[in-house]
Amino acid sequence: MPDDVVDVLIVGAGASGAAVAWSLADTRMRIVCVEQGGWMKQSDYPSNGRDWEARQHREFSLSPNIRQREADYPINDDESPISIVNFNAVGGSTILYSAHFPRLHPSDFKVRTLDGVADDWPIDYETLDPYFAENDSNIGVAGLAGDPALPYHEPPLPPVPMGKMGETIARAYNELGWHWWPSDSAIVTRPYAGRDQCVNLGPCNAGCAQGAKSSADVTYWPMAERKGVELRTHCRVREIETNADGMATGVVYVDADGVEQRQRAEVVILACNGVGTPRLLLHSASARFPNGLANSSGLVGKNLMLHPWGFIEGRFDERLDSRLGPQGCCILSQEFYETDHSRGFVRGYNMQISRGPGLVNAARGAFERGELSWGEGHHEAFERRFDHTAHIGICCEDLPEETNAVTLDPELTDSDGIPAPKVSYSLSDNTRRMLSHACERGEEVMKAAGAVDIRSGGPIRMAGWHLLGTARMGDDPERSVVNAWGRSHDVKNLFIVDGSVFVTGGGVNPTTTIQAVALYIADTMKRNLANLFD
Repeated sequence: MPDDVVDVLIVGAGASGAAVAWSLADTRMRIVCVEQGGWMKQSDYPSNGRDWEARQHREFSLSPNIRQREADYPINDDESPISIVNFNAVGGSTILYSAHFPRLHPSDFKVRTLDGVADDWPIDYETLDPYFAENDSNIGVAGLAGDPALPYHEPPLPPVPMGKMGETIARAYNELGWHWWPSDSAIVTRPYAGRDQCVNLGPCNAGCAQGAKSSADVTYWPMAERKGVELRTHCRVREIETNADGMATGVVYVDADGVEQRQRAEVVILACNGVGTPRLLLHSASARFPNGLANSSGLVGKNLMLHPWGFIEGRFDERLDSRLGPQGCCILSQEFYETDHSRGFVRGYNMQISRGPGLVNAARGAFERGELSWGEGHHEAFERRFDHTAHIGICCEDLPEETNAVTLDPELTDSDGIPAPKVSYSLSDNTRRMLSHACERGEEVMKAAGAVDIRSGGPIRMAGWHLLGTARMGDDPERSVVNAWGRSHDVKNLFIVDGSVFVTGGGVNPTTTIQAVALYIADTMKRNLANLFD
């Protein structure tokens, strides 16, 4: 209704939108969140059936261009070696994430000071530390205290079991004298807050039918709704509206029936990820903001960081039962995380040791590589591979470059006629050297572990799941889009809380840091309610 004005309007119900909604609900303000997807049903997830691997490649594909669900929007990533992957629903991409949950390091917030590259953040690890802990407690994070690679922290739940595969790779790291540690995982390993523990269904990246994975729909949203937050689903936001004073007045969205609606608000918060947020800002251009909303710096959509992903696979004579356990969570190594100039690149990478594939994916991959064929010896060849592999994923730090950008596609649109995002992205020479170094070190690990066949490579095409940097925070309005607590420099009642505010990307999966930043922004807003727009 035209006269209906809410106090806070949040766009996006994923990791950051859910966290900020829960925190701001303490103010007793009227808070509404609009989400273009709907609620997911655990009974619909592929792991409920034997065809889960086939469905994982179709309606639960990581790529919206393959899934083509009604809630999805297409993405033109033809000019990128890495395809964008995301998910639109209550819970956002946490529905499909692997729940590997490492934090950024203290060094990640001051790379200009330490290494002379990129920029320092206007906040630091110490600022976020209490919010990391709050987030761990709110959603249920498993891990082991005492990791020497990070400041001391205590996850509330015991770590995910390593299994035979994890123990095999850990012994190899010990032999090499390299760091390894059970990874923090957003998975409940004991009954927690009304949710039952992980039962090792395995296909976490196609939704957790057990409800043990700490996705935002089963963690923050039940708590936020109990506090009075209103969540509206199937609302696709077209643009943010502003008044003559340059303040945001609300949004225009298309509802589930295809009817255009308006929702007015005193404060607008964007939580649409590092592609969706710049898309919406650029499409909200007006006479006052001709280059897109909140874009006087010209940096909206620029400095996209994707974490180029490498892989190492080792096959072993010994059966490792590698498919058993949460898909992306076992152990990690951060031996090569911090800068060592003798390696030929700055910054570093995380080595994520993850589980092996299921029956169908194991056979499919072997067929595609020519390692498996029909006829005599088929079963024996398959038995030598299935449950006999270990995997290392390489998460490379991706330094910001303005040429890596999200723009509006001039032709491609979603089903409501809103221009789709276009991604232009290339790997830097620094990243290429880092990726090559990481694959070589990963092969060393596999050899030390006793692998009989090893293959490696990257960047993986279907691995653009970390979307960062396209509306960066900073103190200088000419070099950033939002200030140190997420408020737009240009539009004083517009806030951004998702991964687009990252100044640098670090070399780890970003979700825990995204949520900690969202909680920090919400807390800062609460402390400044009396002069929020000053």
